[in-house]
Amino acid sequence: MQYIQQPQAIEAKSFDIISEIIAETRPDYRFASPLHEAIIKRVIHTTADFDWLDILWFSPDALIALSEALSRPCTLYTDTTMALSGINKTLLARFGGECRCYISDPRVVREAQSRGMTRSMAAVDIAVQEPGEKVFVFGNAPTALFRLLEHRETAIGGVVGVPVGFVGAAESKAALSESGLPAIAALGRKGGSNVAAAIVNALLYHLREAQCAIRPLTPRCGITAKRCARATPPAPAPQRRQKWRR
Repeated sequence: MQYIQQPQAIEAKSFDIISEIIAETRPDYRFASPLHEAIIKRVIHTTADFDWLDILWFSPDALIALSEALSRPCTLYTDTTMALSGINKTLLARFGGECRCYISDPRVVREAQSRGMTRSMAAVDIAVQEPGEKVFVFGNAPTALFRLLEHRETAIGGVVGVPVGFVGAAESKAALSESGLPAIAALGRKGGSNVAAAIVNALLYHLREAQCAIRPLTPRCGITAKRCARATPPAPAPQRRQKWRR
């Protein structure tokens, strides 16, 4: 039986198919930028669902804010170990970042039990007290997103808010879209930890390609000049902005 076995070739073929289907079924669809395209196509690659062309919402400053946050030391806080596992932590570390999930932390378990709340809410309460720049990545728990929005004085580098489900999921993401936070959100019920991780990885890969375009053979880059040449040209480097504070 003949089939593609090399991981990079499988991914490249998938993206080719995605591009062909979009061109055939949505010929008038236009992406706002190469990064916007990279994120949506990676989510489609992860889910095989073309609804993401229409339901993935971006705040006006989302791509700039999240790109800046991920390009320097920051901490990503996820609501599930699945999202944590799916994020390319090796690449994140090259930019000085790290990823944490407190859902099973003993402090979170105790706090949730004593206060009668979800562990996702308690995990947010602990995360916001920690120092350093923060990016929140939620793919499962609407209560985590609602709780984050209640911490009005917390400095937040950006939010990926794509909780999935029927109870509070759509409402929490609608609240995020109206919060003024730099954010990417899934409108409606769809979402998931795999989607959250795909969005973060698309941002990280775009940053890597931009870095390689400047210094294609540096060890920090982590990919070859040949692969850099095949990469989608990066969007212009965003200007520096002040950290958002609610």
